[in-house]
Amino acid sequence: MCRRYITMTGTDAATGRHESAQPEAHGLDLPELRTLVAGDVRPASLADKAYYLIRDAIVALDLPPGTTIDEKALMAELDLGRTPVREALRRLADDRLVEVVPRRGMYVTHVDIGDLAAISELRVEVEGHAARLAAERANARERAAAAELLGHVAAHEDADQRTLMRVDQMVHRHVHRAAHNPYLQRVAEEHFLLSLRLWFLVLDRVPWLPQAVAEHVELLEAVRDGDSARAELVVRAHIAGFERTVREVI
Repeated sequence: MCRRYITMTGTDAATGRHESAQPEAHGLDLPELRTLVAGDVRPASLADKAYYLIRDAIVALDLPPGTTIDEKALMAELDLGRTPVREALRRLADDRLVEVVPRRGMYVTHVDIGDLAAISELRVEVEGHAARLAAERANARERAAAAELLGHVAAHEDADQRTLMRVDQMVHRHVHRAAHNPYLQRVAEEHFLLSLRLWFLVLDRVPWLPQAVAEHVELLEAVRDGDSARAELVVRAHIAGFERTVREVI
């Protein structure tokens, strides 16, 4: 289920078991995870690890909408204890990816294509503003990172759809962080995740989109160069194009 999309590096040499099999504790030096949604991350705790793994499974539809959450099955699949899994599920409920129904249990939230317009409407405003702020506020290190990402985008312009999705997420998250507004970043991330699930619903029915790659290049150039108006316009067009593409295939 989850491991289709996530590479876990680092095992206990003596047992061959993943280090995550140890009880939850503070100060653990956990191995890096290569995730679908967040890229390469180093979880700060076992609860973090559970969160990244389960979130990937939900977004990639390995845990389909409406699925009943089976805690014991997740614990066995992820080789983690009850406490980190429960904490991760609480965070996913905050992200609107899991729904808690009193006296009935937990479920993966449904994907309602009717939400597409509302999600895109919000993303255009929030991420457009984030892009403007990123171009204005990015520090020297973040502008240099934008330049490095340009090379990464160019190197993957002929990649498959799933790889392009990873690149898309890297670009969006770089812009969200460079806006230097944690509240804006949280809202942008939450609704970006919801749109990712919609994208996975139609991924196998959409053609390769060279326009999306070109927009990534233009956005990163705008952030690098401090062109706030251009950055905002590119993001608005990019999100509108996402909505249009999804509607064309549903």
